[in-house]
Amino acid sequence: MTRFAIRDASVHVSLLDPPPTDLAASRDGFARVDLEIDGGRIAGVTAHAGGVAAPGDIDMREGQVWPCFVDLHAHLDKGHIWPRSANPTGSREGALAAVSADREACWSRVDVRRRMEFGLRCAWAHGTRAIRSHLDSHWSRPEENWAAAVDARQAWADRIALELVGFAPLERFAGPAGEALADRVARAGGVLGAVVHAVTSELDELLDHLVALAKERDLDLDLHCDESSEAASFTLPRVAAAVLRAGFSRQVVCGHCTALTLQTAADAEAALDLVERAGIAIVTLPLTNLFLQDCRPGRTPRWRGVTLVHELDARGIPVAVGGDNCRDPFHAFGDHDMLEVFREAVRIAHLDRPYGRWPRTVTTTPARIMRLAGGAGIGVGRPADLVLFGARDFSELLARPQADRRVLRAGVPIDTTLPDYRELDDLVRRC
Repeated sequence: MTRFAIRDASVHVSLLDPPPTDLAASRDGFARVDLEIDGGRIAGVTAHAGGVAAPGDIDMREGQVWPCFVDLHAHLDKGHIWPRSANPTGSREGALAAVSADREACWSRVDVRRRMEFGLRCAWAHGTRAIRSHLDSHWSRPEENWAAAVDARQAWADRIALELVGFAPLERFAGPAGEALADRVARAGGVLGAVVHAVTSELDELLDHLVALAKERDLDLDLHCDESSEAASFTLPRVAAAVLRAGFSRQVVCGHCTALTLQTAADAEAALDLVERAGIAIVTLPLTNLFLQDCRPGRTPRWRGVTLVHELDARGIPVAVGGDNCRDPFHAFGDHDMLEVFREAVRIAHLDRPYGRWPRTVTTTPARIMRLAGGAGIGVGRPADLVLFGARDFSELLARPQADRRVLRAGVPIDTTLPDYRELDDLVRRC
């Protein structure tokens, strides 16, 4: 079936590209439309005309249609090691120690490849079309990660666009090892990353050097920034200043930025001014940060560990929501399901009343940041890569896991069966 219609679909107006000019929208911002699909692409988007669906058409009965999801921040190389390397303290420090020990004891090209494959199969079944995955590149055998990730990227090229970020602590870029990593990233067509948390006397010099490495190799930057519950750990404005000093024109993304919420109003506004001027995009990772931040045994956490998403969005600064870690010491849960990530982000950060542009955070905004082929959103000429839900409004969508969703890739339904955890038993019980 190459030509058919998806009739009486509710599509959020923020996801329509180009934006509609003549479609009525519900209180939640949904327009009832008919989508014409031809040859795997969207051939028409029109107001729902009523009537009876023709044979071969899909009648949504006001159910929602979304573009396939995009996860801007993941760690596929760490995924699914929780059964063999749990986090005993629940803290970020405990997570770092557990992952470091697991890397040295267990990671190999085969081990990482199989766990990445499992994660990609989960993401595929849930309706994700692209993932940016950070790769640990600061241990004794980083080539194991890179070989596994490049294998996975090639194997999944026709299903999920996999973008690779080589990252290490910022100070590792000061010497030859940093140049070697930047060269590795450039050869792989990836993104240069770093962990930027500590405010030190060398911070500006280290940032200038990192930006120069990226500029020389024409690489985008994606930084773990200020993932902390300490107000003094506030490097975001220094990152923005470094970008501005260098006249850096490539894309810069800063992830986490949780310490931003702990600043005074004046300091936060000054930081947002710099971020806006530097053209930096922000990705918040609410599930992992909710799991880690302010975690102290026997004490109820006092804050949620998200950044100032509303204030960022109000300035027009691009904001994405990412899945981050999945079943590893940084986050014991998750299933590579971006609907789950969006649902929890709405609850944690109050991305409702109104929902406004927030559906873009897991779809069109990260797609544009990653410069994905086929563009972003639902519009004429776009690939018919769609996720179909029975839910008619946000209350219905976010109240349940939507396990009965249907996923179309190039207009063709895919198998949404999730892989069985038992497939990894020999790995997670071996070490």
